[in-house]
Amino acid sequence: MNTPPDSTRLDPVRAGVTALSGYLIWGLSPLFYKLLGFAGASEIVLHRAVWSVPALALLLYLGRRMGPALRLLADRRAMAILLVTALLIGANWWTFIFAVNAGRVLEVSLGYFINPLMNVAVGVFVARERFGPLRGLAVGLAAIGVANQILVVGSLPLIALFLAASFTAYGYLRKTIATDGRVGLFWETVIIAVPSLAALAFLETGGQGHFTDGWWPAFLLVMTGPMTVAPLLLFIIGARGLHFATIGILQFVAPTLQFAIGLATGEPFTPMYLLTFVFIWAGLAVFVLDLLSFARKQRRAKV
Repeated sequence: MNTPPDSTRLDPVRAGVTALSGYLIWGLSPLFYKLLGFAGASEIVLHRAVWSVPALALLLYLGRRMGPALRLLADRRAMAILLVTALLIGANWWTFIFAVNAGRVLEVSLGYFINPLMNVAVGVFVARERFGPLRGLAVGLAAIGVANQILVVGSLPLIALFLAASFTAYGYLRKTIATDGRVGLFWETVIIAVPSLAALAFLETGGQGHFTDGWWPAFLLVMTGPMTVAPLLLFIIGARGLHFATIGILQFVAPTLQFAIGLATGEPFTPMYLLTFVFIWAGLAVFVLDLLSFARKQRRAKV
């Protein structure tokens, strides 16, 4: 019996353009957050959580997902996990914005280059997933890159490692909940937004906030919500029409753009620091090769 076509699934070309658009926004987002240099990282994250809630609520309503979102409240285990993932994504957001406004975008890009390889390591050692020789080589090359940064460059890339580790832990925990990504992010932002509203009220009444400084600062702070939701929506729509291998390759668009922004804005980049990236990029190349090989085997098995 033939399965009816999914009317919500885009054709591969449109799906690719849609998903790529999401990654382009993620990759170029440091330019947006640099405009928010008038505010501290904590205030920006507070606004990001608060203004993401109405944007996500509208997204759930239009996508007819508000019912499942409300029903998820009855699942205590899922809500407990979302509390932990809310803390992880909030910490990830804060570190990202702090790094951008401190002129450390190169380290941000390093973190998101490391992230896929850290996912592989967690999949192997925690989830007991398939671990072929190519993936072992990929993780090994990334480890050499980090070791080079510590031993030769003489600095531990704390921001990069925290961004990679927090996002890896976030992704792993989110996989343990059988819910739509939009629904999960909605409740995570609600969890963060509730205390954020109180914190923002305290900042504004104490004269330390920037929302009432004028229409331009207020507009930029409000836009942190759509800037959070838009790339997620584009990715979710596009990913439905793409193969896993294609998504695996597209995920490197964002850190590549961040890397270019870091260089363009004149951040320090020594030859030894470049060597760190070379090892990471080599590991990613091996990882992509393994993804493509696995995808070809799957296509042959279906023939």
